[in-house]
Amino acid sequence: MEQELKQFDVAQLAHVEIYTPVPEETVWFFKELLGMTEVEREGRSVYLRSYEDHYHHSLKVTERNEPGLGHVSWRASSKNALERRVKDLEKSGAGKGWIDGDLGHGAAYQFVTPDNHNMEILWDVDYYQCSDDKKSPLKSRPEKRPITGIPVRRIDHVNLMSSNVNRNKEHLMNDLGFKLREHVVKNDGDEIGAWLSVSPLVHELAYMEDATTSEQGLGRLHHLAFWYGFPQHLHDLSDVLTEHGIEIEAGPLKHGVSQALCMYVIEPGGNRIELFGDSGYLIFDPDWQPVKWNEDEVEQAIIHYGAPLPDSYFKYGTPNVKAPVKN
Repeated sequence: MEQELKQFDVAQLAHVEIYTPVPEETVWFFKELLGMTEVEREGRSVYLRSYEDHYHHSLKVTERNEPGLGHVSWRASSKNALERRVKDLEKSGAGKGWIDGDLGHGAAYQFVTPDNHNMEILWDVDYYQCSDDKKSPLKSRPEKRPITGIPVRRIDHVNLMSSNVNRNKEHLMNDLGFKLREHVVKNDGDEIGAWLSVSPLVHELAYMEDATTSEQGLGRLHHLAFWYGFPQHLHDLSDVLTEHGIEIEAGPLKHGVSQALCMYVIEPGGNRIELFGDSGYLIFDPDWQPVKWNEDEVEQAIIHYGAPLPDSYFKYGTPNVKAPVKN
């Protein structure tokens, strides 16, 4: 019974904080090109959201001397669920302790992954309240669709670079009840990548093997993803990005893993952002068996169609590290 409860204790990805050395340029990218709404500013941080994100914010942009991940925030499915997850996190030694809260949410329990990615889990959140002139006639939509840029609809997932995919994957499954959806496995049994979720989405979080060998690489961000739902938006955005001098690293293309139609861009602060042109596929089967891709199927897993990914996709993460690459 405890194991069954665990699988429903984390409800969703709530928000992600990223660091940037050029905050105004990064905020410009998200607001003017991706059509996100600036909700509030406090200190060195700006809080933003997509027009179908229901909470106060889904993205926190904080000024630092180099780009990277601040933290990933998960919302529990209830107060009791939060207490259960905190107990397991404390037991495993991953827990750091409670904070009183932040703009947009109440108390949160902070913890770290085996690779030192900062995370938190919480229950109490503030819901976004827009002004009357921004209210949508669609009552299920928190605000009107923006008319700035090519507006993203919601936050989708985060992908983290890992020195040991197996160990980090097991942490999420054992302490937080994540389900493994797909993975790429080497001949020796080690994993190159793992895609995990707590909902019908193929993944809210993925781990991919970090190509660097330096301990400085621990805690690196590969990418943060936002969802459009319509493939045409990727082509519209490609035009806009190119005209405004934003680097398109790859795509549009379709992955084998997750079936995602997507593209990758580098925002002005240096972080990689993925834009999802559709939902890939959804999983409703309660007895889902993880899809396994073998080492000799890596190319098929990465690219279903589209141009091959550049070398930078496998080596670059934030913060950027100058370190030897694994053979």
